[in-house]
Amino acid sequence: FFDTADVYADGESETLIGAALKPHRDKIVLTTKVGNRGTVDRELLHAGLSRRHILWSVDQSLRRLQTDWIDYYVCHREDPFTPLEETLEALDSLVRAGKVRYLGFSNWSAWTASAAMEIQRARGWAPFTHGQMYYSLLGRDIERDVVPMMQRYGLGDRKSTRLNSSHIT
Repeated sequence: FFDTADVYADGESETLIGAALKPHRDKIVLTTKVGNRGTVDRELLHAGLSRRHILWSVDQSLRRLQTDWIDYYVCHREDPFTPLEETLEALDSLVRAGKVRYLGFSNWSAWTASAAMEIQRARGWAPFTHGQMYYSLLGRDIERDVVPMMQRYGLGDRKSTRLNSSHIT
């Protein structure tokens, strides 16, 4: 399992991981993230979770990672400037195109993730199967709202993976 993001070292992390893992691609799980505005100066249209940025970003990540697919594509942060439906529809199109196998979110509020999953379910779009959240001995905030929400939706368990697999067949 290898986890990176398009903004880590301004994309260099994906480039290094892609080169190192290319001979082993069929034996690993590869995760990358999209949507963080990052620490480098990014143009307005190349940041966040707009459809335009997601479609551009996945192609850039695939090129840097030297692969045809991403196993687990994660929305790095919530994007208050893009309608949630626009983000979810773009993610669904990536799964349908075979560029991405599973979808997730990182550090989203429980209510935003719940709203997203209800929209995905109602529209028949590829669902989130996992959440990647900050959690430590000192940072246990997710226990109050996020963990119960994830349990309610079966995120991160084998059931959610089966649901996504059946969606794309």
